[in-house]
Amino acid sequence: MNKRQGYASLAALMAVVALICGGIYLGIDTVKNRPALRTPPSATPVWLATWAAAPVAALPAESGDGAGAGRDGRSVRNVVHTSIGGTAARVTLSNLYGTEPLRVDAASLAVAAAGAGGAGAAAVPGSVRPLLFGGARGATVAPGGEIVSDPVTLRIPYDGDLLVSVHVPEGAPVTVHTHARRTSYVADGDRTRDESGDGYTGRIRSWQHVTAVDVLTSHARGSVVAVGDSITDGVTSTPDTDRRWPDVLADRLGGRHGVVNAGISGNRLLLDGRGESTLGRLDRDVFARSGARSVIVAIGVNDLLRSPYAGTGEQVVAGLRELTGRARAQGLHVTGATILPCAGHPRCSAAVEAERALVNEAVRAGTVFDTVVDFDRALRDPYAPRRLLPAYDSGDHLHPSDAGYARMGAVVDPSVL
Repeated sequence: MNKRQGYASLAALMAVVALICGGIYLGIDTVKNRPALRTPPSATPVWLATWAAAPVAALPAESGDGAGAGRDGRSVRNVVHTSIGGTAARVTLSNLYGTEPLRVDAASLAVAAAGAGGAGAAAVPGSVRPLLFGGARGATVAPGGEIVSDPVTLRIPYDGDLLVSVHVPEGAPVTVHTHARRTSYVADGDRTRDESGDGYTGRIRSWQHVTAVDVLTSHARGSVVAVGDSITDGVTSTPDTDRRWPDVLADRLGGRHGVVNAGISGNRLLLDGRGESTLGRLDRDVFARSGARSVIVAIGVNDLLRSPYAGTGEQVVAGLRELTGRARAQGLHVTGATILPCAGHPRCSAAVEAERALVNEAVRAGTVFDTVVDFDRALRDPYAPRRLLPAYDSGDHLHPSDAGYARMGAVVDPSVL
């Protein structure tokens, strides 16, 4: 589906919020320690990331995410959304959390037929392309490893849906990204080359096996990686509508930059837990993304909230500075976000609030990142600044609503990307 239609109602809601606030400023502070990157489109086509999802965990071979995915002889058809288009594509499959070799005996890429039959699993006629790996139809991925397909020639749409279908003949633990906020599909047998979605009768809410899609393009200026926790992952956004804040940003950029989401729900900057820590997964989930030129960092609230291993504000600031230094060493521009208000959430105590304020003070001072986006100031209630504005609150006092995510995507400054 196209995201723009879904934003009309959000725009109306945000206008009402502006009136309610009586003109109170909800903008951002921007701190620039060095010039913004301004790279023109390349005359020569280059590989850039158009979509990605950070691997989180493994599903047991027999769990199936409620639909039997990962069991012997089934095909998974993952639905992923593009941020830029191109003339060819390549796909990354992962066995990061597998404990045994992953045998893939067929895979394909296709453009999704929006509104077609098969409950969204149908492909545009003539768009199904088999994926090869070193010229072979199948491949075996070692535990902890990944594999990138050979390029396939296919017109990849900007702001469109792709279908990445994978058939695994033997049951094995499946590397997944949970909380996909997207419906994908499961079929019995090898249905990877089906144009029709009729055989895909099972539904799942995770992305399985696939972790990245790159496109060959001469029209975009590089890719932006958004790394963070559940707020970047978009866990309270409306499913199947692509309303996470990185999606909103991608729409604003209009296909000039790829925007990929490296958020993991529950992720922490400093410690492993829900996925590897942000510092631990930087190389894989951020630096390895094709054409990455900029990173937006929105992490730290779980480090403060999750006891008995809660970190201090000073520890979070030190970790953010380490992250920035490593990203700069890779040639990336780093935009960092303040931590959103959380008052009203059961774990957001006065002590947590004090540590959150310490982190935000350091971020706003311009001593941590190259550029600052003040999500806290943009989404907080001006009359109760330790809380989210009600219109931007999903109801749990921690995660934004669709309108809140739209606001976040709207306040990132595209000129620094």
